[in-house]
Amino acid sequence: MALPEIGSTAPDFSTVNQRGETISLQDFRGQHLIVYFYPKAMTPGCTTQACGIRDIASELAELNAVAVGISPDDSGRLQRFDDKYELGFDLLADTDHSIAEAWGVWGLKKFMGKEYMGVNRMTFIVAPDGTISHVLAKVKTTTHHDDVLALLRAAS
Repeated sequence: MALPEIGSTAPDFSTVNQRGETISLQDFRGQHLIVYFYPKAMTPGCTTQACGIRDIASELAELNAVAVGISPDDSGRLQRFDDKYELGFDLLADTDHSIAEAWGVWGLKKFMGKEYMGVNRMTFIVAPDGTISHVLAKVKTTTHHDDVLALLRAAS
């Protein structure tokens, strides 16, 4: 499936978080939502990215924004990830990768000469009205949080 375009309605989702609670896109109406897709909890790049989001929680709150991370991990692994790094935001399980497919981030990847299907690291900012306001296709894990903040501040 193709990536959602800026201005289009964000693809709906409903899945469990790290605590087994059901979380849906509509739960976030009225605020900016950072939806970031990452390949696997507790790997170096994904940990750097998640900790960056954790560290800007107060700035996000000031901008009426929250973040959710989505990966193919199950809720048990996501809970261990949250516990280990005290992330404090929703990590959503997409074990069948249906959400990743709906958002256009499930695709062919290459690593060390091997090809496989997986999550392509991407971030979307959903506006309070439920439309896509920004798409970050080239995500650098070390600056991801700063890039997100800059976009949100520019939109304010």
